Parts: sequence; C-alpha cells; structure tokens
Amino acid sequence: MMFVSLFFLFLLTDRASSKENCSYQDVLNHLDLNYNNKLFYMTRPVINYTTVTEVNLDLLLYAILEMKEKEQLFVPYVWITMWWNNDYIRWNPDQFCGISSLSVPTEIMWKPDLTIEETIEKDSAPPSPYITITSKGNVELTNDQVLVSTCRMQVYKFPFDTQSCNLTFKSFIHSDEEIKLVYYGNSSAATEESRELMRTQSEWLFINITVTSQTIQYYSFNQTLVIYTINMKRRSALYIVNFLLPIVFFLCLDLASFLISDSGGEKLSFKITVLLAVTVMQLILNDILPSSSNRIPLIATYCIGIFALMMLSLLESVFVMYLTEKDNAPQDNETDADLRLSEDKRDKTRPEREVNKLSHSTSGCDVSPIKTPSEKEVRDGNIQLMRVSLANDELSQLIKTLTLHLCSTKEEAKPGYWTRVAKRINKVFLLFYFSVASLFLIYMFFKWVQ
Repeated sequence: MMFVSLFFLFLLTDRASSKENCSYQDVLNHLDLNYNNKLFYMTRPVINYTTVTEVNLDLLLYAILEMKEKEQLFVPYVWITMWWNNDYIRWNPDQFCGISSLSVPTEIMWKPDLTIEETIEKDSAPPSPYITITSKGNVELTNDQVLVSTCRMQVYKFPFDTQSCNLTFKSFIHSDEEIKLVYYGNSSAATEESRELMRTQSEWLFINITVTSQTIQYYSFNQTLVIYTINMKRRSALYIVNFLLPIVFFLCLDLASFLISDSGGEKLSFKITVLLAVTVMQLILNDILPSSSNRIPLIATYCIGIFALMMLSLLESVFVMYLTEKDNAPQDNETDADLRLSEDKRDKTRPEREVNKLSHSTSGCDVSPIKTPSEKEVRDGNIQLMRVSLANDELSQLIKTLTLHLCSTKEEAKPGYWTRVAKRINKVFLLFYFSVASLFLIYMFFKWVQ
C-alpha cells in the first residue's frame, strides 16, 4: 500500500515538473526547426514530390485609399491570409503541455511564391516578421499590404460611374501539379467581413467583393488564378455641386442675357465672359479624366454641348448687333439732313416776313384819306404791329419745334426695317435656344441614370 502511494506521488510530481518545464523551444527542438536546417525553407515541404501543395487564400479589404483616374491606378489597403500544409511539421500537443501552435520567423519556413498581376509598385507596408505553425502541419501567413495596382476604369458615366478593379493572385513559376490556389469562403462572406473591417473609402462607396478562380495555360503547363474583383461606386454629390450645377447656372445666365439691349456692347462682353467660364470648367475636367478612354465620357459631351449652345448664342448676338447698326446708320444721316433743310428754310423766310411787315405798316399809313394820323399815332401803331408780328413768329417757331419733336418721336417709336428683322430673329432664336437646351439636359439626365 505504501508502494502504490509513492508511485502515484511520483507520477504527479513528474507531471507537474513537466508542465513547469514546457516551452516553445521544446517543440522546436523536437522538430529540429532552426536556421541551419534547410529542410524547412529550401524546397516545397512535401515528402513525395508528386504531392500537390494546396494553398488556401483569403483577402479582406480594409480601406480604399485612392483612385487615380488620370493614371488609372487603384490603391487599396488589404489583409491577405494564406495557409498550406507542411509534411515535416507534426507533433502531439499532449506531449508538450497542450501546445498546438506557435509562431516562428518567416525566414526559416518555405512560403509560396504568390504575386498579384496588377501591382506595379513594391508594397510600402512592412511584411509580417512571423509565421504560425500548428501541430497538424498547417502553416499560416498573414500580411497587410498597401497595393498600387492598375485598374482599367470606365469613366463613360463619370461622376455617376461604378468601377470594378481586379486583384489576380498566381504563382510565379509553379504549375498546378505543384501548387494549386484555392480561395477560402465565398463572395458574400468576403463582402460582409470587408464591410465590417472597412475604415475609410475616400470618395468611393464599397459595394461588394466577388471572388472567382480561373485556370489558364502558361507556356507548357496550367496555372490556377484566384481573382478578387472589388466593386465600388463613386460618391457624386460633390461633383454635382461643384461642377454640374455651375455649368447649368452659366447656361441660365446666358439665357438671361437675351434681356440685355443689343444697342450697346454690354451683351456681347457678358456672353464672352460666361463662355470663358465654361472653358475653365473644361480645363478642370481635362485634369481629372484619363486620355485613354474608349468612348467620350458623358460629362465631356455635356460640357461640349453647353459650350456649343453658348457659342451659337454669341454668334447670334453679333449678327443681331450688325443688323441693328446697319439700320441705324442711314437713319441718322437722314435726320441730320432734315434738320439742316428746316434751318435753311427758316433763314430764307425770315427776311420776307420782315419786308411784309414793313410794307404792311407803310400801307397802313395811306389807307385813310379823310384823316391823317399824327406822328405819335403812327409810331404807336407800328410798335403794336411789330409786337403782333413777333408774337406770330414765336408761335410759328414753337409749332415747328413741336412738329419736329413729334416726327422724331414717331420715327423712334417705329424702328427701321433691319431693326424689326433683328428683333424677330432674337425672338425666334430665344425660343429655339431654350427648347434645344431643355431637350439636351433631359437627354443627358436619362443617359446618366440608365
């Protein structure tokens, strides 16, 4: 009985001491895993070379940092997780106090040579310094990367466009007989997890991630590609407020310029100023959109159409001003000639009136044979006649002045032929301009929303 008690006490003491002495280094020593053992990092970790290494891949989108339309570049911040099986890593966790996984430096473990086809710059984020191994032989590597990748953008409906950018994973040199890529989970799971992790989206609204696999023939062997497609929609509110609406306001100002008189040059200078403002907006647009687009973007058509309408309006104003000046020039000459003729006639008739007054006063002296008036009466009579004559002259002059004023008012109220033609052209063009501008804006709206 004493012997059995001592035996159990020894077992308990041995287990306690073993638990106290358990460490990760015991596992590494058991596996002989160190920098000098080339077995773990020189070649693909399979006992039989015909065994295919299946590499599982999972990608989560953490942030959309930037989209460069001009250079057609997509800059996302992603978390990439890969795991595969290593035939040389096995241990029993019960022998090492339940240790089932540990982390080791990435330099001492073999890693698949995966690359992303679309990347054009080296990752700026530091790689993970450790790799995780498990007792069942699984090796897991997790990296967060800032990718600068190419993305062929379709900007036809800018700024109401939706972009899809691909991240294509493949092996550099291995075929499917050596390494086969398999994506983990499905598209809906990747979308939900990415939406939960998302920190920033810049001016874009994340829609979803779709993941597919594709097998291609590369020279004499096949390779499996795993393609993650990130779908995004542009936030268009700022572009509407800062770009589309100001151009519509410029169009409204150009329509309002038809209320300005055609007699001066204010209307012409106003239209030129509005046209130059639209030109500045086109220059800003040129710095945003890529020059390698297959089709002319709708926003470029929008700017060109409004620019063409404003230029047509400017040409119409120039033509109307030309017709108005053509009608006013001869009318001014005729008015000056009429004034000169009236002055000449007035000068000619003035001496005749004075002679008639003198003859009238002389004849008044010889009328009465019965009674000869005295010199004072004759003088008073002549003065009276001269006053009446002057009053008549002033009255006739006033009548002529009123007549000329009425004639000139009538001529101003009734414009010339070319002025009437110009006003008709202005009215017809205003109706045409408003109709075409309205139809054009409605057409652009339906093209953008469809």
